[in-house]
Amino acid sequence: MAKKLTVVFRQAKIPASGNIVVLVGTDGALGNIGKEVDARHDGLLSKSIKAADFKGSAGSTMTVWTPGKTRVNRCLLAGVGKPEDGAEQSWLDLGGVVIAALSSGDAKAATILLEDPEGKDISGDQAALVAMGMTLRAYKFDQYMTGDKAKKARAKSLPKIEIATANTAKAKRRYTAHAAVAEGVNLARDLVNEPANILGPVEFANRAKALSKLGVDVQILNEKDLSKLKMNSLLSVSRGSVKPARLAVMRWNGAKTKSTAPVAFVGKGVVFDTGGISLKPGAGMGDMKGDMGGAAAVTGLMHALAARKARVNAVGVIGLVENMPDGDATRPGDIIKSMSGQTIEVLNTDAEGRLVLADALWYTQKKFKPKITIDLATLTGAILVALGQDHAGLFSNDDELSTQLAAAGEVTGEKVWRMPLGKTYDKMIDSKFADMKNIGGRWAGSITAAQFLKRYVNESPWAHLDIAGTAMNSPDTKINRSWGSGFGVRLLDRLVADNYEK
Repeated sequence: MAKKLTVVFRQAKIPASGNIVVLVGTDGALGNIGKEVDARHDGLLSKSIKAADFKGSAGSTMTVWTPGKTRVNRCLLAGVGKPEDGAEQSWLDLGGVVIAALSSGDAKAATILLEDPEGKDISGDQAALVAMGMTLRAYKFDQYMTGDKAKKARAKSLPKIEIATANTAKAKRRYTAHAAVAEGVNLARDLVNEPANILGPVEFANRAKALSKLGVDVQILNEKDLSKLKMNSLLSVSRGSVKPARLAVMRWNGAKTKSTAPVAFVGKGVVFDTGGISLKPGAGMGDMKGDMGGAAAVTGLMHALAARKARVNAVGVIGLVENMPDGDATRPGDIIKSMSGQTIEVLNTDAEGRLVLADALWYTQKKFKPKITIDLATLTGAILVALGQDHAGLFSNDDELSTQLAAAGEVTGEKVWRMPLGKTYDKMIDSKFADMKNIGGRWAGSITAAQFLKRYVNESPWAHLDIAGTAMNSPDTKINRSWGSGFGVRLLDRLVADNYEK
């Protein structure tokens, strides 16, 4: 397994030896420390910048070898772009770009000289964001590689980075919180990347249980418990699997009083989805190990909130099942009664995530009476058709919550796009034989799925995030090269930090 990146902050000065990173601004501008490095090497940096016409645009890098007078043997020039480009995401991206460039060689350690080439102060928070970007980009899921392939993969891991900054003390303080969130993201990535033969419902529940080390109160409900609660909708999904269902309930009480109503997060945790009797095509079915991306995000979020000691009461509930076909599996046409008492005609057993969430949402609402409820699910392929992989679909019965989520998405880069709900769509899931059916036909598939879930949250503030396009098989970014992206952890941590902590 790749070693965890160690980040150390220290006062801004040029190291005596090793690999260094110098930031370059617009049109090749160097800051004070950069100019000092350049002077020590007889203008080699400025000459190289001019010769290569290196513009210092954000995301660009260039390596300069520095033999001779000092023991600094390599200098990585990293472009930071224009000062007005200095939003939060740009500092994260800078960290990701730097760690990627350093890891492409044989460096075992490096020092980044963190200064603004335009002469502006770099805050402790910005320095901490650079470190967070490095941590996120350094993530690798390689524990199942062996032999030469494993050695080659792990040889490209940079084990240690020093960040030399003028705001060392504040950077250390801020990075404590940022590191907690990064750990939560990487936990979610681990869960999504794990194969289903390793991570079944029981094993996933055990991963959630491990959060108790951080002070999270974790309760695991087994099939007997779920049956007593009449969670027949959730249990109907797991009937065809030899692996028993679980519901993991994670509680973090960080507010001043335990009686403060919590914010609640509910995740779909289908550890593998064959489609059940409504069997999926074989091509691409292996990707369905990631059909628990919602539950992974909730687990990662609860880790982040606890690790940074967020001043909020939060509940995470994840329904964990495997959807398989066998002689006892739910059949198309079966009618089941959910925990809410509402009946569901199951016309397609591949529309199973909403059956899991129906009981999990009802349980969460009734037991915890939260201020808000947000569910996350890799729910529909239709959201990919509508939004691709750049945005998650947002459905909500509350304008204020939607606005808060959109704002958090813009800051973190985990963007959401609000989709419609309405009575016309609601009619599409009315059933002739039960209270509702679990599919609404060919059209508006993501919307009818959300309308289905809306029937299990009453009128309390609620949002549904369809993350089918963003949680797995996600596009590469400057801070992510993982198949499982961990989408949702940073988004929801920011939502909590900006709106619900006291």
